[in-house]
Amino acid sequence: MEDSLKHRDLTDKIIGTFYEIYNELGFGFLESVYENALLIALTEKGIKVGQQIPIPVWFRGKKIGDFVADLIVGDSVIIELKAVRTIQDAHKAQLLNYLRATEIEVGLLLNFGQRPEFKRLAFDNQRKKQQTNNKSLIANLLSES
Repeated sequence: MEDSLKHRDLTDKIIGTFYEIYNELGFGFLESVYENALLIALTEKGIKVGQQIPIPVWFRGKKIGDFVADLIVGDSVIIELKAVRTIQDAHKAQLLNYLRATEIEVGLLLNFGQRPEFKRLAFDNQRKKQQTNNKSLIANLLSES
């Protein structure tokens, strides 16, 4: 079976490390504790990790704010950490917006809740360009009417 998941080797390592941390620390700590643990564990494995990385948000060519990604791994994967009962749609939307605002195509939502859970999200750069083109096309059509 062909594997079409982008950055699968890296995301598998991250998910494995997530479970290592969960097994060692359990649940109940603040999100920042798990973030620091994941930073340490991934760095120990020789994986390049950035922490609390600002992601600018643009509107009509002007910067209007920043998202802050918990971790960005190897310029390839955005990690959003949670320590909540269960992953909600709003958490997935948050990660999807991070992906939409960057050239990064893969994100992991890792929840250190009572039960460990993760979601892998992808947003292809071609799709991002298509959405931008669609918005431009719609704007042009509206201005012509």
